[in-house]
Amino acid sequence: MDNVRAVAGDASRTDNGGGSFDTSAVGAISPTLMRVAEFVLQMRPDLLPDAARERAAYLLLDTLGICIASAPMDAGVIARKTASLLYAGSEPQYSARMLFDGRRVSLAGAAFAAATQTDNLDGHDGYNPTKGHIGVVAMPALAALAEAGADLSGPEALTALIVCYEVAGRAGIALHASVSDYHTSGAWNGLGVAAMAARLRQHSKAMLREGLGIAEYHGPRSQMMREIATPTMLHDGSGWGALAGLTAAVLAEQGFTGAPAVTVEHPDIALHWQDLGSFWQIEKQYVKPYPTCRWGHAAIDAVWDLRQQHLIKPEDVAEVRVKSFHYAVTLFQGIPDTTSKAQYSLSFAVAVMLAHGRIGLEHISGGGLKDKVVAALVARTTVTEEPRHQARFPAGRWADVDLVLKDGRVLSSGDTHARGGPERPFTGDDIVAKFMDFASPVIGKPRAEWIRDAVLRLNRPTSRFSDLAAHLYDPP
Repeated sequence: MDNVRAVAGDASRTDNGGGSFDTSAVGAISPTLMRVAEFVLQMRPDLLPDAARERAAYLLLDTLGICIASAPMDAGVIARKTASLLYAGSEPQYSARMLFDGRRVSLAGAAFAAATQTDNLDGHDGYNPTKGHIGVVAMPALAALAEAGADLSGPEALTALIVCYEVAGRAGIALHASVSDYHTSGAWNGLGVAAMAARLRQHSKAMLREGLGIAEYHGPRSQMMREIATPTMLHDGSGWGALAGLTAAVLAEQGFTGAPAVTVEHPDIALHWQDLGSFWQIEKQYVKPYPTCRWGHAAIDAVWDLRQQHLIKPEDVAEVRVKSFHYAVTLFQGIPDTTSKAQYSLSFAVAVMLAHGRIGLEHISGGGLKDKVVAALVARTTVTEEPRHQARFPAGRWADVDLVLKDGRVLSSGDTHARGGPERPFTGDDIVAKFMDFASPVIGKPRAEWIRDAVLRLNRPTSRFSDLAAHLYDPP
């Protein structure tokens, strides 16, 4: 992934709104756009690899678990209220119920609410080369579009999900390769949403082109490092990515123009689309063990490994030394006073793992933010940048940790990669267990089991998405 050369931008380095490309180079419909249109509009479920369809089902389940767990959080409550105030919708083909809420709003409003909600519990999937997230918009968009259209078969629902992942991921890589600022996922994942909508709403190739162009133009070019420096409910901009993507699709239906999407059609980025339909990015997404920023996971897992091997108690530790890549070192290092800061933490998250052996919602909210054992460990933690870990970013997320014990011993993790991705994959059982851990406390074990079983049946030819949808809208 040497061609991914995005850097953290500051206020003095902007991309002039359209990136560093000369957009006049895009004129007639490009071969890349034709390839994308054929993939989006004509791909049949039976032509997809079994591994891609299976992965799609597990990622859908994983994202639903985070959406459920985040439903009572302030950000989710505010997002749903805002959608009901500002993005209401009454026409059946343009409206949907909000997930785990039930109120009916516009298609874009429903996707915005669920994506914003999910984005604010940072436990959803991601893809290393994009330095961002797709499932956070793909799941809400699928649920909203299925509400507004004909009853989908399970395989067709998973195919639409895969379309979103494959288009959004390549758009993200293309954007990072073309501009200096490091933009949030919302800047590019809306293109995947627009593509999914084009498929499920049976758009023409011309309409798809307009939708992609509108979604790219209005995707939030929000600067990720501003949120890292001052963590808030803005998170990764994915609520606005979902909003932009579905709004773009409906605008295109009404005749609004917006083509071309530079990240799809400019000749300089055609190489990023050449493997569409042959290399399946959805199979390479990582699943997060913890609801915190992925940049910190390598260090957390290094501590997890040491804790498993040596049965360490927090009171035995005199010093914690963490070495990782640059972006990991920029994460919040103090004692967080909000859930947002806790999710973008490194030393705090490492301390929680060392103290408790896991990181759950209870550790990054409420009383967990005032844990005296964790605070004492944070005070004994140092974090430094390590060139060899930086050299492997963004293709990998690496760290190493030394635990200096009070008896003088030093326990070293060695170079450790974050768990949950292709490098250290989770099994299907791991993902199911994670879903149950996050969902059951909020909606109860029986309902969580119904959702689990309905999702995992979607690969069956006779399954219907409505079997799953029946469990998705009642409030917790």
